[in-house]
Amino acid sequence: MRRGFDVTQYEAAHRKRTIVSSIMIFLIIPITIIGGSLLISSDLYMVGSLLIIIYTMIPFFLVFERRKPKAREIVLIAMMAALTVVLQLFFHVTIPIQAGTAMVIISGISLGPEAGFLIGALARFVCNFYMGQGPWTPWQMFCWGLLGFLAGLAFNKVDYDKLKSRNFSVVLGPIVCIVVAALAAYVSYLIWPGSDQTFFGWRLYVFGGAGLLAGVLVQRKRLPVDGLSMAIFAFFVTFIIYGGIMNICAMVTSSGLAGGKPISFNTLRILYISGAPYDAAHAATAAIFVFLFGDAFIKTLERIKIKYGIYR
Repeated sequence: MRRGFDVTQYEAAHRKRTIVSSIMIFLIIPITIIGGSLLISSDLYMVGSLLIIIYTMIPFFLVFERRKPKAREIVLIAMMAALTVVLQLFFHVTIPIQAGTAMVIISGISLGPEAGFLIGALARFVCNFYMGQGPWTPWQMFCWGLLGFLAGLAFNKVDYDKLKSRNFSVVLGPIVCIVVAALAAYVSYLIWPGSDQTFFGWRLYVFGGAGLLAGVLVQRKRLPVDGLSMAIFAFFVTFIIYGGIMNICAMVTSSGLAGGKPISFNTLRILYISGAPYDAAHAATAAIFVFLFGDAFIKTLERIKIKYGIYR
């Protein structure tokens, strides 16, 4: 009886954290970012960045509901954020690989959605002290955090027997959702092209995002943690989510500059078309990093969690 009670209590707490996290991530944080960009002077972007960090701490600390977090649990979060920053800066000045994006996804898979969002937002905030702070910082924090959050939702607990699997069938569900969405985008282009000169534009992001979210919901907590699954997930989530949101950021932040184009659907269409090659390269390099090194990082994190009794 006691064991059943604990399971029920854990599931209720987990649902509560997921609801609070979803409200923060999909409602409050976007309102803060857009409101700060449009209604408040862009010079106050640091205020928005700090608010995002505060918001992300609320659902994260719900993980420790009814008990105090241990120092080693907080240290692990800080360590992963610091490692993400170091790898991002190292590859930024050496080889053009988006290791930071990959590390955020790896963190979400291993430590859960709340911790994944916190690591992503905090690491991006620190990175920009070296790579350049600006009105784009809150947007980048939100994007990195969202990648970690979605990764934590999509993947199940680590199974060591599947870590080195390269079986394509395990990702068939999400891939089918994305392929169907891409086909729907192409059909919509044939039926209603509008003023678009090419199919490779906003439809890839909008329809792709719908397919990706459908795939995550269909496979929620059921994607196995293996190299191929993580790499394919990293590519699509980076291209669609990160690229799609940052193109909106480019439109909003540039509209307030001298000579910048006004906020309009036509401006956004141009940004999506011109930004697709960069977004694809960003997504591909992050996926390669996850495929090559994701297994090693996740195994190490699992050993740390088991040894020190973290999140148990």
